[in-house]
Amino acid sequence: MVRRPAGHAICAAAARQGTLRVGMATIAFGADHGGFELKALLLAAAEKLGHPTLDLGTHGPAAVDYPDVARAVCAAIGEGRAACGVLVCGTGVGISMAANRFRHIRCALAHDATTARLTRLHNDANVLALGARVIGPQVALDCLEAWLATPFEGGRHAARVAKLSDL
Repeated sequence: MVRRPAGHAICAAAARQGTLRVGMATIAFGADHGGFELKALLLAAAEKLGHPTLDLGTHGPAAVDYPDVARAVCAAIGEGRAACGVLVCGTGVGISMAANRFRHIRCALAHDATTARLTRLHNDANVLALGARVIGPQVALDCLEAWLATPFEGGRHAARVAKLSDL
């Protein structure tokens, strides 16, 4: 279900240059049972910032397999239903590994706002992974805001990022 908040406020990232333009683009969210509560908090924060969202589950504590959630978010990006994604599991490790199996995905696991910012600035990450059991809600919100507000720097990093498609 795509949620579009009233007003569609444009965040600072919309006006900046970069390969990924997250300003008005839909963000796909997904989590396994270890991350569904944090996912709900992050999704609400993104909507408050004016981003359209796509909630691909899970919506409760019943066990689900993180590769299935990662596949759903990566498919939404690959099909153009979303420009980028946010994935949450217990540590962020498993779900980021699953997401990075897809050629069009550059998923980065962040543990603080600095690493989240640098995943965009230097690596042009189009999916942010977070671990609900290893960072608190405020740190996760800080990561999301930093990631959404940061454009890809390009320059010396562009050739490195392009090589990722050749692997």
